[in-house]
Amino acid sequence: MQRTLGQFCTVLWLACIGNGSAIAQSSDPLLDPLPTSETRASSERKARGVLRARDQAVLSSELAGRILEMPYSDGETFSKDDVLVRFDCSAYQAQLNAAQAAVRATREELNHQKQLAALNSVGRFEVALAEARQAQAQAQARVYQVQVRNCVVKAPFDGKVVQRTVQPFESVASGAALLEIVDNRTLEVQLLVPSHWLGWLQPGRHFEFVPDETGQPLIVEIKRLGARIDEGSQTLKLIGTLPADSSGLLAGMSGSARFVQAP
Repeated sequence: MQRTLGQFCTVLWLACIGNGSAIAQSSDPLLDPLPTSETRASSERKARGVLRARDQAVLSSELAGRILEMPYSDGETFSKDDVLVRFDCSAYQAQLNAAQAAVRATREELNHQKQLAALNSVGRFEVALAEARQAQAQAQARVYQVQVRNCVVKAPFDGKVVQRTVQPFESVASGAALLEIVDNRTLEVQLLVPSHWLGWLQPGRHFEFVPDETGQPLIVEIKRLGARIDEGSQTLKLIGTLPADSSGLLAGMSGSARFVQAP
């Protein structure tokens, strides 16, 4: 009897092991392991980027002179063709007036020489010389006209003043920086991505960009890729276009880009 009972327990123990292995080998999806965050992250590609404005400039003086007026300060908004800087132009205007008077004098001289040539009182040489003097006077007058126009610096586009590097009533040299301007309505996303992404990055593809300053995700379209790969860092520049309804963004903001569907 004891031997029969022992055999029965042995059979029962083997059956329990068999049922346990069957459960362990079950294909029930509820029992399968869930995908980990590492698995999901492996399908993403990330990079850092910054917002840059297409329309931005550092305006410089094209002549030496004293500043009379700078109507806009840092952060103020202006429109295209507004006067941003006005110089004291009295000296240049006086030079222009003198050059224009010289043009009138050489014109009269040329007319007189032509009249004498018609009477055979002077030769062709005297007429040619008068023509050359008139051309020289006209060229000098045009130089002073350009200088007078440069006494006023106008805005090349709508935008804001980033920083004034000089102040009214200061005297500046030719080529000196006056102020930096930017149009935040022309922002683009610029990234430096690994060069081995080039095989699947194409214009028209979309990715998500989240500025650090706002935390609001933006869907950006790849507009163009850089013309060359940096040999040292093995990176490529990527330029993306922001959505048309983007607002509250400023040039210089940085953030993270995520390519969710990257292979």
